Amino acid sequence: MSESYRALCTDFYVNQKLTVRMELPRSRDTVLDFCERIRRQFPEMKAFRKYKDELALESSQAEMPHRWMALRSNSVRSGVVNPPTPEEAYSLHASILESAPTYMSISPLDVDYVELLYGFDLAANGNHDAIVLDALIPGSPLAALLDIPNTTPIDCQPMIGLSLGKRGDTEVYFEVKTRATSGMGPRESEGPDPISVYLTLRRFGSLSDTKELPGVLAKLAKLGEELVESRVVPGLIVPIREAISSGNQ
Repeated sequence: MSESYRALCTDFYVNQKLTVRMELPRSRDTVLDFCERIRRQFPEMKAFRKYKDELALESSQAEMPHRWMALRSNSVRSGVVNPPTPEEAYSLHASILESAPTYMSISPLDVDYVELLYGFDLAANGNHDAIVLDALIPGSPLAALLDIPNTTPIDCQPMIGLSLGKRGDTEVYFEVKTRATSGMGPRESEGPDPISVYLTLRRFGSLSDTKELPGVLAKLAKLGEELVESRVVPGLIVPIREAISSGNQ
């Protein structure tokens, strides 16, 4: 899975977020014990940093796959950048879901939702919005709406959300994120800023037991991989990649 995705994009990553309704404990011992638990399983994650709104544990930016975890007042987030295999992509997330309830005092009633995000960055010069418009709009009813002389696309970032099933406890979002190409972005020394394609899956609702959390992740991962293969790659990534390669923007 992952290696084939790397052939289609500049960077590929899988992020997770566990959101709770009540604030997580912030005591020094609690946070450090939890981070130490994760570090023992992933020794390369040894950089502990404090930011304005979060505490982060991560591996070196130069190390691939790059792993990170961030604690905020109502969420535990994690990510794996350029994982070589599906197992590498999910192992950190599963470990966090297994450990967080114990170390961070999360009860089944406290769980708001679990989120799994697949991100694809495609480096692109030129007008990102024009590239996305050229890749996705021609042939659709929107094409006629936008056929106005002497105009320049300045915002084309489609996002579509779907609620799955009769229960409606799982949501799926398809999103394209463009960026300005002024050369002032964080990737200036590495090349052009990317156009990002996101598939986000969220499972809402309280659980009977926090031990169900890894199973929730597994179900989201199965659905996510199916949607990436059948919808995201052919419907978003390939057309945008072809538009970038054409160099008409």
